[in-house]
Amino acid sequence: MHTDRLEALLQRFRVSARLFHSGPLCGVNDFAPEQGRGQLHLVQTGALQVEHPDGSSFEIGEPSLLFYPRPHAHRFISDATRGADMACAFIEFGDGMRNPLTAALPACIALPLSALDGTAPVLDLLFREAFAQHCGRQLIVDRLFEVVLIQILRLQMAKAPERSGLFAGLAHPQLSRALIAMHGEPDQPWTLATLAQRCGMSRTQFAETFRARVGITPGDYLAGWRLTVAQQLLDEGRALKHIVDAVGYGSVAALSRAFKAQTGSSPRDWRKARDTGTNRVRDVL
Repeated sequence: MHTDRLEALLQRFRVSARLFHSGPLCGVNDFAPEQGRGQLHLVQTGALQVEHPDGSSFEIGEPSLLFYPRPHAHRFISDATRGADMACAFIEFGDGMRNPLTAALPACIALPLSALDGTAPVLDLLFREAFAQHCGRQLIVDRLFEVVLIQILRLQMAKAPERSGLFAGLAHPQLSRALIAMHGEPDQPWTLATLAQRCGMSRTQFAETFRARVGITPGDYLAGWRLTVAQQLLDEGRALKHIVDAVGYGSVAALSRAFKAQTGSSPRDWRKARDTGTNRVRDVL
């Protein structure tokens, strides 16, 4: 049985980073929302004032990171001459807003780099490569940004007991077993009883604890996860009859009813609406 709380999520919905700036940022710099992409900024040296469209602002005075997992306008103000030395990357979560990790994260995360325990060597290498012009620089820096991102996700789980949501569930020593099972094996006929047994809890205790921690019932979470996986498989061109087996529905009709209840359209119409118009070969539904 897998015990890695992030493995199934990161394997199914991969995250990727792409460096778009390295070096000093001086004066006023505005960052517009990028459709389908977040932004991760690493401040090596210098001071910043961070401003958001809602009027909120705060100061950065030590090496820090600023992570916007979803499109979010922001402004950085630094000394017009000295500026702040930074490395900045676009972050894409596989399947964008459908990725459960995207929805579970706050709009902005601001942390001192020292909070990322054990990452100092990674950050040192990232800044060295980002500010140099060595062969393969982009690829190395992008991969290192992804390592930093996983560390941020780990830290979110460590802090999650203070909140509710997916990370709070993953942080719970018993509930995490049910979430790992659902994420890793959506095709299995999970019931309240089998999930409670996986967690070593009674059905009542499991149901109440899951709803309090995650914010929805186990059944609703499982249904939502299965449909998220189904949407991903539709995007990949998989045949609906094969998707049914992969997400644990008994028939095409049952999946189609659940799919339409959530999205407002049938799987066939949903896929047509998302078709990019390319000539790639798709399986026939």
